[in-house]
Amino acid sequence: MATYRTPGVYVEEIATLPPSVAEVSTAIPAFIGYTEVGPNPDAAGNVVPVVARINTMLEYRDRFGGASPSSFRVAVSAANGSNLRTLQSITRNTPPNEYTLYHNLSLYFQNGGGSCYIVSVGNYNNAANKAGFSAGLAALAKEDEPTLILLSDAVSLPAADYYTLCQEALAQCKQLGDRFAIFDIKPLPNDDAVGTAAVAEFRNNIGINNLAYGAAYHPYLQTTLSYDYAENLVGLESAEVTTVTWQRAFGADGILVTYRGSADDDPRVIISREGATETPTFNVSPENVLTITVSADTNGSAVVGAWQSVLNTPAAQGFTISVNGSGEDTLTATRGNGGVALDKQTTGNQAGAQTLDMLKTDNTALYNQIKAALGQQRVVLPPSAAVAGVYASVDRDRGVWKAPANVSLAAVIGPVAKITHEGQESLNVDPTGGKSINAIRAFTGKGTLIWGARTLAGNDNEWRYIPVRRLFIMIEESVQKASAFAVFEPNDATTWLKVKAMIESYLYGLWEQGALAGPTPEAAYFVNVGLGKTMTAQDVLEGRMIVDIGIAAVRPAEFIILRFTHKLQEA
Repeated sequence: MATYRTPGVYVEEIATLPPSVAEVSTAIPAFIGYTEVGPNPDAAGNVVPVVARINTMLEYRDRFGGASPSSFRVAVSAANGSNLRTLQSITRNTPPNEYTLYHNLSLYFQNGGGSCYIVSVGNYNNAANKAGFSAGLAALAKEDEPTLILLSDAVSLPAADYYTLCQEALAQCKQLGDRFAIFDIKPLPNDDAVGTAAVAEFRNNIGINNLAYGAAYHPYLQTTLSYDYAENLVGLESAEVTTVTWQRAFGADGILVTYRGSADDDPRVIISREGATETPTFNVSPENVLTITVSADTNGSAVVGAWQSVLNTPAAQGFTISVNGSGEDTLTATRGNGGVALDKQTTGNQAGAQTLDMLKTDNTALYNQIKAALGQQRVVLPPSAAVAGVYASVDRDRGVWKAPANVSLAAVIGPVAKITHEGQESLNVDPTGGKSINAIRAFTGKGTLIWGARTLAGNDNEWRYIPVRRLFIMIEESVQKASAFAVFEPNDATTWLKVKAMIESYLYGLWEQGALAGPTPEAAYFVNVGLGKTMTAQDVLEGRMIVDIGIAAVRPAEFIILRFTHKLQEA
């Protein structure tokens, strides 16, 4: 009671209601990757990630821009008259860096996703690298609200880098105890249709630590999303056009320059240091001479990174630059004013000089035909973004204790590989390492469903199932935050009773909603605190208040067995 020294009327408000637990959010994913508007690395190659919370795709476009534009090669029939040419085939040019964060986010929202975090570690002019994603993970560790980590944009990295990032994400989830990671299986070339080799590589490289804090999904998804493209990046091929390919490497670990053009071209490369700036610059002369201006310490990787702003634009004029070897060699200036000639490699039918935008007025029929066909080129994406959307919708509609499985995916045509009942056996149960992979399967009459709910610790009796792990994360985080009021309060029976009553009230509410197993509250949970129960006199002297909480979590019915027997005739 306050001490009053002046006569008067005083009002005192006495708190009679006990404290309560405010439940934390459970499905706030963080997407780490490259955006159109994003940070540039400094001179040392370090990047300061940009972290922002968004609620809609409109907010994302306003803050981070649009999708990375794709380029296409369109084969058309020979011209017997400009209006007689017809579309034959469309091929997408595979970019050196596949930036998919924009499309992943779109797929997330279409599958019920809500608020999320974007961690931009660079823009489309930067070459994707592990250091940027590691910096993004470090920045994300400082944020308290995110509960899911996605590395969808990192799948294009080399396998060793990607799986190291996955291990870093699992370590962060374990350290902070408030988040869960959703992983994709990095595809391998020349793998079988189901991706058996890719799954084996994932299991061999993900490690054995902190597996209960992550889950993996397979295979990739054929979505209904279309690629973004600029009409001047859609080149037309014709049987009348024959092109030649030239190549030359500059440095064993420098750059590889490729040129495609007509047989009469004489492509050359000049590497100059005159007028060098911090960022490499490029110029292509009408005589097909590519001049690359670099500073004294510019290596091949830096040149390729700067080339991204020129790649797939008319300024490239048939040239492409890729990393040769490790790309760590410093480029040396070439001798001679004419440049170094490239070596002729192959001849074939490649992109001609005409682009789609040139057809808009010259050949409207063919232009519309190509535009319609480009709209049918569907984006193939890793499944983690769609799965994160399902996590959010299931948590919102049913609760975090409901397994995010047996749910159909929106904006998805189907998985790129069909997994059968027998084919899923080795994915779901891994006798060797216990690293379960959740399958995404297409069912007749049902669509594309998530058909698994196991963590990477698939053989662990405690943390085998995703909803069990995430339920404990939610309860632990909610109770931890709600118990903060007791810090520096008297460590006596009154405080113990307040904390116990608060936690029991919260767990009772969860039991009523069906989150906890047991016919009675006593069978579903217990909360113990007090001297002689959870604490000794020494604990009290040292300022420790210890609360024991036991929870019987509901587990998903993964295997439903119907037993039928013949009943003998009785009469």
